[in-house]
Amino acid sequence: MFNEIEDGVEWRGGHQVVRVRAWGADGLRVQAALSTLREDLPGALDAPPDTGTGTRLVLDGDRALLVNGAIAAEIDATGLLRFLRVDEEGPGEELLAEERAHFWWPGSRVYTSTGNGFYRIEQRFRAYDGERLYGLGQHTHGLFDHKGAVVDLVQRNAEVTVPFAVSSRGYGLLWNSPAIGRVEFAANGTRWAADSARQIDYWIVAGPEPATILERYADATGHAPMLPEFASGFWQCKLRYRTQDELMAVAREYRDRGLPLSVIVADFFHWTHLGDWRFDPAEWPDPEGMVKELREMGVELMVSVWPSVSPLSENYAPMLAAGHLVATEQGPPVHADWADKGVDAHVQVSFYDPTKPEARAYVWDRIRENYHSLGIRVWWLDACEPELKPGHPGNLRYHVGPGNEVGNLYPRENARAFHEGMLAAGEEEVITLCRSAWAGSQRYGAALWSGDIAPTFASFRAQIRAGLNVAMSGIPWWTTDVGGFHGGDQASPEYRELLVRWFQYGVFCPLLRLHGYREPFSHALYPSMTGGPNEVWSYGEEVYGLLRELLFLRERLRPYVMEQMRVAHERGLPPMRPLFVDFPEDPRSWEPGDVFLFGPDVLVAPVTEYGARSREVYLPEGADWTDPWTGETHPGGSLITLEAPLDRVPVLVRAGSEVPITV
Repeated sequence: MFNEIEDGVEWRGGHQVVRVRAWGADGLRVQAALSTLREDLPGALDAPPDTGTGTRLVLDGDRALLVNGAIAAEIDATGLLRFLRVDEEGPGEELLAEERAHFWWPGSRVYTSTGNGFYRIEQRFRAYDGERLYGLGQHTHGLFDHKGAVVDLVQRNAEVTVPFAVSSRGYGLLWNSPAIGRVEFAANGTRWAADSARQIDYWIVAGPEPATILERYADATGHAPMLPEFASGFWQCKLRYRTQDELMAVAREYRDRGLPLSVIVADFFHWTHLGDWRFDPAEWPDPEGMVKELREMGVELMVSVWPSVSPLSENYAPMLAAGHLVATEQGPPVHADWADKGVDAHVQVSFYDPTKPEARAYVWDRIRENYHSLGIRVWWLDACEPELKPGHPGNLRYHVGPGNEVGNLYPRENARAFHEGMLAAGEEEVITLCRSAWAGSQRYGAALWSGDIAPTFASFRAQIRAGLNVAMSGIPWWTTDVGGFHGGDQASPEYRELLVRWFQYGVFCPLLRLHGYREPFSHALYPSMTGGPNEVWSYGEEVYGLLRELLFLRERLRPYVMEQMRVAHERGLPPMRPLFVDFPEDPRSWEPGDVFLFGPDVLVAPVTEYGARSREVYLPEGADWTDPWTGETHPGGSLITLEAPLDRVPVLVRAGSEVPITV
């Protein structure tokens, strides 16, 4: 029933096969299927990292024990797995264990046929009292700890699936499958499920603290590149600058006011047709000259590039003929309805297939010819879930497999197209702003933002927790639309205060970007769509004065930001992270989802209630914390009331550190 294999062991019983292998330091990869295991299915794990010298296998009759550094897998005669913590005395405390749903049927692994060799798959684990679980990408449920939650594994606008969870019990688990499904962290067990797939594949890693787990995860799925220095500054955006003149007027106004600006954005419908991937010369007559003038100001132009292709596009027919568009199981290869220029109604558009190397190359070739040749080097990969209408991923057929089995992979492979293209073009720095991501997106220079969110204090509170879970999912580059996306009344006192509080928070996010569809709206066909002004001076003199100071604060922080980005690149530790990453021994540091660290030396406590001018903050035990505005130092392990008038950024700094919060 047990066979020794390279770096691991294989168990067979009945029609099941289970393979367990050492996979990187302190990690194990588990694959399970009926009859036959496949190695050609897409996932986040490529070649295994070096495991070091701590791997050993013990076969003892009806039991096998595979040890790899800090973790061991025990397999019994029925194929059931237990994962154990390993210390100097050997395997000991249980970290996680597979568990049967019933003493007879079903077992811990369930395969329910959906036909033609595919199954609805379930993988069950034991539940543990007091366990906390973080990560899983980005979600709008407002939870920090996922224990007790049911989370869909599917890509949607503002709902981003990265199926990696970090447990307070000292392990991290990657569900190494891009299949559509869900995970349930219930009181009576944990269940990972795929709607239709061919086998189970997961990776588990142990570590003495969350920081080690995040480092191991980066080794296994890829390290983020070094953030381009320009990207650490301020990004100006709105929905949308309709012409070259509009955009340049804003950029020149920032210059004339002496305000810092690093990136400005040409949003959607700057194109001739959706899928042409080029500027409309009627509205953008000299993009090369625009890029040159912006760069002379120290500003990069970011352009919005959608993965959808209109039938009116010059690229539609050749891409369809070459098989570069995502196919469908039923009906024509149409995935959404959208507006396009030159027509008075929506058209039926298709998405290109980034899981096909030739399709990625085709799209990059258009991008290189129409944008990169003009000097553009920053890409906004919007609607890259992809944004299906209706949302039926099971009807899609990709180059690498059926939609239900591989659908969550799309945003990562889309980012890969631009990463590979930029490197082939001789560029050494790559950053793409993406609305969705999957495990491993970070290695392709993907920066995630939180999608089209509401401009409310409730939404603001949810973003803080979402961003911390993104950090625990191995994606260090993250941001929000400061002020929210869907609306925002410049004349509203509550909205103005929200904008200031959100901007204070944004200064301490990995990326700082002001974006939104402000009131009043203009809907007259989407190509004419625009919203109200969204520049820092658009909200009255009082707000402008506050935002101006925050812009200069971010400028002072940029060397510190880049130091943290170096750590993210080299070690996989996100700049913005929960308190427990740095203070795992303090039980209370695992609780607050509305306070976080920005690097090791800045504790950020956003104010998320309208009218609030103070808030309670728990200071983690293990360091003292200084209020940069008053100079008062507070001991760690204490609960304080932090004064936070509207003109004061609610932060503290680690005592003895030199972070330039004040001038």
